[in-house]
Amino acid sequence: MPLVRISVRDAMPITKRRLVADAVYDAMRATIGIPEGDRFIILSAHSQDELFVDPNFKDMKRTADFALIHITLRRGRTVEAKQALFAEIASLLAERAAIAPDNTMIVLAENDAADWSFGRGEAQFVLQQPPATPSSH
Repeated sequence: MPLVRISVRDAMPITKRRLVADAVYDAMRATIGIPEGDRFIILSAHSQDELFVDPNFKDMKRTADFALIHITLRRGRTVEAKQALFAEIASLLAERAAIAPDNTMIVLAENDAADWSFGRGEAQFVLQQPPATPSSH
């Protein structure tokens, strides 16, 4: 049930943006047990005056290909599962979209099942308990 927000520079071609979104979705499916079709991704492209990124923070070498990926998801994954997710996203972005790992920043924000409404003004997970969150994969 993740909600993914991806921020990139507006100079990134639209076809490359789609590769980024697809890679993030595929990485979540491969590492943290996201079911097929659970795809809610918002990709925003920003000008240089809207996305401010330090090019060298933590000894990285960031360029205009920088991608900031913010994933909101249910609490419960292990540190190992999260690290596997980070590594898989970076690997797939490098492989599919030619985005260097230094240009990939990922932030996870966890919450609980009661924090989600998928429509109708209902908290579906309160009304019907969801399956347990995969803790490792």
